[in-house]
Amino acid sequence: MRGDPTDQVVAAYYRVRQMLGALGVGLPFMLLFAGWVEEGRILPSLSDYYHTIQRDIFVGCLFAIGTFLIAYRGHDRAPGETVSDEILTNIAGISAIAIALFPSEAEAQEVTTLTQAAFGLRAAVLGHYLFAQAFLYSLAWMCFVHFGRTGSPRRRAVYRGCGLAIVAVGIVATLAAIGRRFGSEAIHSFVIDNSIVFWCEAVGVWAFGIAWLTKGRAEMLLTRRRTRVA
Repeated sequence: MRGDPTDQVVAAYYRVRQMLGALGVGLPFMLLFAGWVEEGRILPSLSDYYHTIQRDIFVGCLFAIGTFLIAYRGHDRAPGETVSDEILTNIAGISAIAIALFPSEAEAQEVTTLTQAAFGLRAAVLGHYLFAQAFLYSLAWMCFVHFGRTGSPRRRAVYRGCGLAIVAVGIVATLAAIGRRFGSEAIHSFVIDNSIVFWCEAVGVWAFGIAWLTKGRAEMLLTRRRTRVA
């Protein structure tokens, strides 16, 4: 006997949500593996992979993540909330795509993208970092406020833990990036040699992926329970 078509659509919707989480978890691993194959080392940041032959992986995953986030409507705005799911995911989705379109600084100061040609090299780099901040902190807001308002206490703890991780590594990554650009030679070398920004960005993306995988799994279980009851 075939199930309720509505439940089938809902199940497919949450499966896509889990795929979004899988993309978040998988992106740093894909870049790590491809980077080791090409150069035998970890680059200073995720964004630095844009300037290598791993560009397709970096840009493709960000476009996929961004497109899904923009298409995701989410729940209606709850009483007391200042921003709805839809607005928040639109901000995150647009920011993810913009990160891919506005590359970070490269050793060769050459115009290689449309955004660099349109806005200039410095403005493109500034846009990259601003959109990266918007992406990370909108994801943290989702974990703290929107995901954390429902679910069991254990799942809410997971969401809040993911939110805290995103905020913490976002702050450390920002400080490390400032030290890399404006700090002493010792600070610059420490940040580069230990790939501090890369690991901070990776942990932030992993936390985002885990939160979405957990949310998708939780709501898939709710759908199955409703089907069994019916």
